[in-house]
Amino acid sequence: MSNPPHGGVLKDLLVRDAHIQQELIQETNTLNDIVLTERQLCDLELITNGGFSPLEGFMTEKDYKNVVDNLRLADGSLFPIPITLDVSEEDIRVLDIKVGTRLTLRDPRDDVALAILSVEDVYRPDKTHEASSVFGADDPAHPSVAYLRNKVKDYYVGGKVQAIQAPTHFDYVALRFTPAELRAHFKKLAWRKVVAFQTRNPMHRAHRELTVRAARQRQANVLIHPVVGLTKPGDVDHYTRVRVYQALMPKYPNGMAHLALLPLAMRMAGPREAVWHAIIRKNFGATHFIVGRDHAGPGKNSQGKDFYGPYDAQELVTKYRDELLIDMVPFQQMTYLPSTDEYCPVDEVPAGVQTLDISGTELRKRLKTGAPIPDWFSYEAVVATLRESYPPRLKQGFVLFMTGLHNSGRNRIARALQVTLNQQGGRSVSLLLGETVRAELSAELGFSPEDRHKNVQRIAFVSAELSRAGAAVIAAPIAPYTHSRKAAQETIQQHGGAGGNFFLIHVATPLAYCEETDRKGIYASARRGEIKGFTGIDDVYEEPEKPDLRVDITKQTVPEIVHSIVLLLETNGLL
Repeated sequence: MSNPPHGGVLKDLLVRDAHIQQELIQETNTLNDIVLTERQLCDLELITNGGFSPLEGFMTEKDYKNVVDNLRLADGSLFPIPITLDVSEEDIRVLDIKVGTRLTLRDPRDDVALAILSVEDVYRPDKTHEASSVFGADDPAHPSVAYLRNKVKDYYVGGKVQAIQAPTHFDYVALRFTPAELRAHFKKLAWRKVVAFQTRNPMHRAHRELTVRAARQRQANVLIHPVVGLTKPGDVDHYTRVRVYQALMPKYPNGMAHLALLPLAMRMAGPREAVWHAIIRKNFGATHFIVGRDHAGPGKNSQGKDFYGPYDAQELVTKYRDELLIDMVPFQQMTYLPSTDEYCPVDEVPAGVQTLDISGTELRKRLKTGAPIPDWFSYEAVVATLRESYPPRLKQGFVLFMTGLHNSGRNRIARALQVTLNQQGGRSVSLLLGETVRAELSAELGFSPEDRHKNVQRIAFVSAELSRAGAAVIAAPIAPYTHSRKAAQETIQQHGGAGGNFFLIHVATPLAYCEETDRKGIYASARRGEIKGFTGIDDVYEEPEKPDLRVDITKQTVPEIVHSIVLLLETNGLL
């Protein structure tokens, strides 16, 4: 028998509200809309299908504060992560959001109405307190803290939702199960004990051995339940990962394991996230849950230390085991024994016996360089799948993002570099000069800080698309603001294909030289006040603190600068 849901009742709002679906659809024509973000979309899907039971909507202030401070809803139910719907002050005004308002929640991909929210609360959260309490520190090195600071709007709207329909997925439809569907599947197969395995990474032979060992020790079956919503920036894309999981499944004993996808937006909240994951898997019917070393940890903080201790997650899940009612399976770190060609938990290896391991960093390096990956580490089908998505460095695209003042030499360097890279061959080379982009992509934009930022993000979007297709991209806008350059870097690293290869080059030619050699007299016009908001005159240029390369045409010739950029690419294995 599958595990009872958290709180005793599976809150399947899709089933609950099916009989009034048509009335809700008609009502949406009379309501204002909120188009969800990607994270909100993931959250809504798990609210409406019961994955977040006992939640029936987005948290009110009372629930939110209690979750942040005490890991509990206002009614005392254990729930460690705030599930919130953020809106701006402008949204509140334009959409007339207040207590009693009903709002249509729409899918950002196709504008389909998914649910109606009845507003019970509108409140302004203390984001600093939320970051410190939920993630352990208000440190922007944590991806969810950075998300909270940079993308979450200033107000939260709480209230229950009525479900109209689930989001439509076009990928891996046969592997997507609601909690009710997965529970029915377990019942059909007579699976009484189910060990759930959480992952956001590709799986290899050690993971297979770990899950098989956990299942056999408990006379249970295995649910491979990977996250396919938002994960950590830089993670392997879910399309590649699911193909890896599919390649791995035949390696399990016949009938032991089942693969299902979880549309969760992870927060990388370590111990709290582990408790949250346990609740979610309990709602999907699992009886056991594997909690790993540094479970859902985001890596290093700003001081270079791990955000969470290696066993903090296991300790917190153990603390709440009487309420969770799902048995924790501690992650057993597995290592390979070449003498017997098998994997074994590290703490069971006899003294003096040789072991072999490949770290995640080493694996990524081998994928990027095309170096061999031994069959003791992974399976041939898994490696082949990964290599399809991660070609060697010489076949990966990259973006050279050149920033500097007007007339600093950016365009001269960029054009010369384009010629040099075309001579090298092997990739198409795209040149995105600031002036060209302004004319072709951003003609309607002015030169306010907001428009400048928007222009840089358009350049980043185009650069990422070209890089993902394997092109060499030379982008050369002024890009005067640190936050704009950082946002561009994040876009390219996340969406620019294998490697996410981004290089920031600061053309640090001094302002005095830029003015002195300005044959068009643009600086002079700005000095006279004829041009307003000109970078370097009456608008700031924020110099990059740590560019990948800093050059200056008053100290180096253009050929010397181009050669230094080529050497940078060669050092990184891209030429």
